[in-house]
Amino acid sequence: MANEKKNESKKEKDESTPDSSCCSFAKTTDLLEKLLGQSLTEPEPEAIDASCDCGCTTHASAEPTEPIQDPKEIKEYVKKRYAGLISQPVSSCCGPVASSDSPVNTSTFQIDLGDKRKFAEKLGYTEVELKDLPNDVTDISFGCGNPTAIAELKPGEVVLDLGSGGGIDVFLAAKKVGTTGKAIGLDMTPAMIERANANAEKIGLSNVEFKLGEMEAIPLIDESVDVVISNCVINLSPDKAQVFRQIFRVLKPGGRLAVSDIVLNGELPDFIKRDFEAWAGCVAGALQEGDYLQRIKDAGFEDVKIESKRSVKELTYSIKQNPEILEKLKQEWGSSPEELLGRIVSIKVKAFKPN
Repeated sequence: MANEKKNESKKEKDESTPDSSCCSFAKTTDLLEKLLGQSLTEPEPEAIDASCDCGCTTHASAEPTEPIQDPKEIKEYVKKRYAGLISQPVSSCCGPVASSDSPVNTSTFQIDLGDKRKFAEKLGYTEVELKDLPNDVTDISFGCGNPTAIAELKPGEVVLDLGSGGGIDVFLAAKKVGTTGKAIGLDMTPAMIERANANAEKIGLSNVEFKLGEMEAIPLIDESVDVVISNCVINLSPDKAQVFRQIFRVLKPGGRLAVSDIVLNGELPDFIKRDFEAWAGCVAGALQEGDYLQRIKDAGFEDVKIESKRSVKELTYSIKQNPEILEKLKQEWGSSPEELLGRIVSIKVKAFKPN
């Protein structure tokens, strides 16, 4: 397609960057560029990757353009992208690039989310929860919600956070379960595990543990966890059914699942679904809402319920009215930018393992 060839002219900066938990909706710019067949950002000789925990960038990757068929390739790419997030000035996988020299052209896109902590509050974190956390924790928080808000954690419980990143949800969970409980973070990126351990030492929490591993093969014994939480990470897995089976396995009878994640309420173009950057950006791997809930039920869970739902357009950019862009998008895709963003939804889901 002509619009894909357009993106091929962009060169990606050296990716010395790793994965953890999020979808950067600065990626939204990339997707709209592809749909429109034109750049929404000022041309630069070399694109700057300003990635976010969902793992997105402000520029679409030129490679690969072929469909992604190997799940291992997807995981390796996601891991590589999230590793780099540690050194990138981002506010959230769902948030805007924090750098003041962001390449986003504000004549088309307007970033109005304020600082990182204000953005975190938009995702459901309270001021009380955030006030005792250092910037090293909140600066690499890449989720699309606050799963601890619906987990109803109790003192003495064991909590597992899938895709724990810098540890924000692990630390919040650890405080809620107290010294008689425990919060475990699982992440497939060594750099994130290292950062999370450093953050734990800085905060002074002794009831936390961070493990290196993958959510398709959770390194815990059967029926050892009371609650599993996750924040905008399961959508990154190429085998979500296996993830939910693993969650079911490690949960104790009567245990519960509480996750924030990205799903779709409508179709996206195929070229987006097969793009590596769109996978890392929590878009290409997102399931239709009904399919996502069915995967949870198929794993054996009961009482599967969406606790809350919001369009990502409420979480990311407000798009100014641009007649030329709107007209071209309408002609080539039959929708407005707002409608496209409206198909990408952040949900909080809760489910229970039978006793």
